Amino acid sequence: MKTHRMVFFGTVFSRQLESRFALTLPLLFLLLAACPCRSQNSSGVAPPAQQNFALADTAALSVVGGKAEPVEYLGRKAVCLTTQANSDIFAYVNGSSIQDGVIEVDIAVKITTPPGVRMPGFTGLAFRARPDGLQYDMFYLRPRNAQSDDQAMRNHSVQYVAKPDYDWYPLRRQWPSVYESWADLKPETWTHVKIEIHGRAALLYLNGSNSPSLVVNGLKGEDLQGGVALWGYPGEESYFSNLHISPSNPLPIKNGGEAAGLWRAVFASDYGRFEGIMNLHRDGKNVTGTWTGAFGKDLAISGTWRDGYVELTFTGEWRDSPKSTPVAATAVLAGWIDGDSASGRMKVEGRADGPWNATREAAH
Repeated sequence: MKTHRMVFFGTVFSRQLESRFALTLPLLFLLLAACPCRSQNSSGVAPPAQQNFALADTAALSVVGGKAEPVEYLGRKAVCLTTQANSDIFAYVNGSSIQDGVIEVDIAVKITTPPGVRMPGFTGLAFRARPDGLQYDMFYLRPRNAQSDDQAMRNHSVQYVAKPDYDWYPLRRQWPSVYESWADLKPETWTHVKIEIHGRAALLYLNGSNSPSLVVNGLKGEDLQGGVALWGYPGEESYFSNLHISPSNPLPIKNGGEAAGLWRAVFASDYGRFEGIMNLHRDGKNVTGTWTGAFGKDLAISGTWRDGYVELTFTGEWRDSPKSTPVAATAVLAGWIDGDSASGRMKVEGRADGPWNATREAAH
């Protein structure tokens, strides 16, 4: 088999090589996430104590948007969340706390909308949450979507969101297929949910599987630490039982990373590898600068900064082959800055998509 190579503004890349590289990234992440050295920091300090909540009653819950009741469902004691309002229900677990570590819980959903009303079920678990429910990261399940005969619906079975700014709609439209996936789910059945959190990344495991159903690199939530909350939706009964929180010593990351500086960036896309230099300047929440490399020279960058999280855009030129006519193409980068490194997700609209990372160049 021949290796197909393409030249793009002087950058030579092998699509075959990049394909292999892309396949190794999830495996590398999983190996690092499973490393036992994450359970202790460099000083050997033991991780925080495990927190257990049977959820056989509502004593530990502070509820916003509906009601929580102790029940017995499918043979076990549980808490049931329901709401009559046209909004979700958020039940914060008092005394819970996590930055990095593992959260496990059993979840079930009974859909109560009338026949003929499409309702996939929306039941989830929030983490790094604030007690008022205004900010959190969350994974949630849509069991009926998993059984759909429409492939697009099937792909929407499990979802990651971050409130308030990154609900399902902007994530799906801006980054299709990145923050949701298919999983084998059924309504009115207990599903064991496990969430592993490591710094800016989180993995969702279901029913004891060793393979994650969804991997999120670059959590979008604003807080690095917070509590755990149960989450439900109108038109259903959401059940929760046996919540276990096992914190680990957190990775040494901080919010507030500075965007200004000269950055050497690599975009490992599904189309190939692209490189460039970003010269960024920040004024409050606004970021400006230039990109030089693949896609063109001195391309104007504009974007925003929020506590170390950046979203950047520039327009350059794209060629499908070295001799093809270039066309205008818009590139978007989103991700976190941690000290002198940065990483996240990048796309060239309609052309390429994949992870990016960057290293700050030393000042001369």
